[in-house]
Amino acid sequence: MFRKSIIVLTSFVFMGAHAQVSVFNPAVTAHGVNYILPKTELQVKVSAIKTIFVPGEYARYADRYLRLSEARTEAESSWKITSVSASTFGQPDTLKRYTVKAKDKNLLPKVQLTKSGLMMAINTNVDSEPEAIKTEPDRATNHRLDYRNYYNEEMLSATSSSKLAELMAQEILDIRDSKNQIKRAQVEAMPKDGASFKICLDALDQQEEALLQAFLGYTDTVFCTRVYDVIPDKDIEKDVLFRFSKKLGYVDTDDLAGEPVYLNITDKHTVTLPTEKEAAKRKLTGLVYNVPSMADVHIWSDSSDYLKSEIPFAQFGTVDVLGPTTFGHEVTTKVTFDTATGGVKVIE
Repeated sequence: MFRKSIIVLTSFVFMGAHAQVSVFNPAVTAHGVNYILPKTELQVKVSAIKTIFVPGEYARYADRYLRLSEARTEAESSWKITSVSASTFGQPDTLKRYTVKAKDKNLLPKVQLTKSGLMMAINTNVDSEPEAIKTEPDRATNHRLDYRNYYNEEMLSATSSSKLAELMAQEILDIRDSKNQIKRAQVEAMPKDGASFKICLDALDQQEEALLQAFLGYTDTVFCTRVYDVIPDKDIEKDVLFRFSKKLGYVDTDDLAGEPVYLNITDKHTVTLPTEKEAAKRKLTGLVYNVPSMADVHIWSDSSDYLKSEIPFAQFGTVDVLGPTTFGHEVTTKVTFDTATGGVKVIE
């Protein structure tokens, strides 16, 4: 879904008071500009591949007519996780609502907010609003070739499976012989140029592959992704993020058919939090922003280690302010914010 950012042209000074509104309304109000700071949402994207083997209709004749003893006769499917990645996205924190209040003595030319009211930039533009990761549609590959398209008159007249399998096997051997003769320039009507030569061999290769599928079967693949969202308010230790089965793929967290994949989020306390007494005395006069704390994120199962990363989280940190003088008449300060954490990315 397209998220349109809000750009507000103002002549306001930042005040650190919570917005006194019963329903939060970002952008311009009678009091100034409302904005909100985010909580950090962890988004875990899991990619997996499903492999589906379909046996050949005439697999039982593969060894007899083509000496292919490896032909499988049973259908099989299996799943495998191919990658696990983590990113962050900002969700509005209803306890951190503030207002940019009007005042004549300072000048703030421009405030850019997200559609949900998160601060994006001051006195500069951010080209596009970050979007949450969405689960992608499954993508399937189809490797099945219809060998019936290559039946000759004799095959169409076959009265038994055994006879038809024998005729298809003989056709495969004839195709191989024809390809060898073309490569050795032993045919009467040789292709006239390199392009024609390639077209001729490619056609024979496709015909051979299709007929071989009647004996050896084929394998299709399905690429599947899932996105798991977590907004931690405290450390998380060995929570089941999802379960995964090599036979069934993604299953519910309470489905014991799948192996649990665990999540740890551990605050590293990289930010010193104010005491209750200090917080009570603190005056947030200015632009309030988040100072996130780093946390260790670990995703693993008993059989695999999928991801270890250090990620900032707004809710583990504290808040700070950019004072009103930062945006005075004589100063054009440009600030870009990280909408996932509410922290300052660039200030100039």
